[in-house]
Amino acid sequence: MMTPVSGLMGLASRSGQIILGAELTLQEIRSGRAGLVLLDEGASEGTKKKILDACAYRGVPAYILPVDALSRACGKEGRMAAALKKGKLCQRIRELLEEDGDRA
Repeated sequence: MMTPVSGLMGLASRSGQIILGAELTLQEIRSGRAGLVLLDEGASEGTKKKILDACAYRGVPAYILPVDALSRACGKEGRMAAALKKGKLCQRIRELLEEDGDRA
């Protein structure tokens, strides 16, 4: 299933605007470069807590996506977290996610 969000996430992946992986996502949040964070519903509770706490502290919006949606959209298996760099693409994905109401 190709949704506008997954299409834009694929574009972000190809253009280097998305950082994949829990540790790299945390680095992006802490550095202030993350404009939006996406978490897989299947991520471990510890991973979710670490990332959501960092997002809350830094004021970065976070969204929980259905299981495997992140991996499928980016074309990389087993990815549980992603940070989108600030910019127009990040803003558009955020607008679409807000319409869906998936906010963490």
